[in-house]
Amino acid sequence: MASIITLKSVENHDGFLSVFEHLMPGSIERAYFIYNVPEHSIRGGHRHHSTWQGLICLNGSCQIYVQESEETDYFVTLDSPQKCLLLKPTDWHQMYEFKEGSILLVLANRNYDPNDYIDTPYDEFRVIHKVYSPANS
Repeated sequence: MASIITLKSVENHDGFLSVFEHLMPGSIERAYFIYNVPEHSIRGGHRHHSTWQGLICLNGSCQIYVQESEETDYFVTLDSPQKCLLLKPTDWHQMYEFKEGSILLVLANRNYDPNDYIDTPYDEFRVIHKVYSPANS
């Protein structure tokens, strides 16, 4: 099951320092961030054979939809740089509803390998689909 982890954070008069360490198997091999996501866009839409991921919204907020199986799915709001969503390889996920100015950091324990991706959700009928307003039609 994907889990929300409150990152170890230290606050003093100079601000906050939050640490991501010892939360996923192995070491962090890849880091990237997603930003300037257009309204109504949906990112992700996959799971992995072996890659663990940690998602941290550094600025703003976004929604994460997770399917763990055909019977289990849920929604997570990432709205604090102290909150990390740890995804197991088998957690099929989508990221959406990025507020303007949002920056989503993704940390992975493996480098990019297109053969590690599984694009098929557990239940196609429960995925998030793009919703367009009349102005976008």
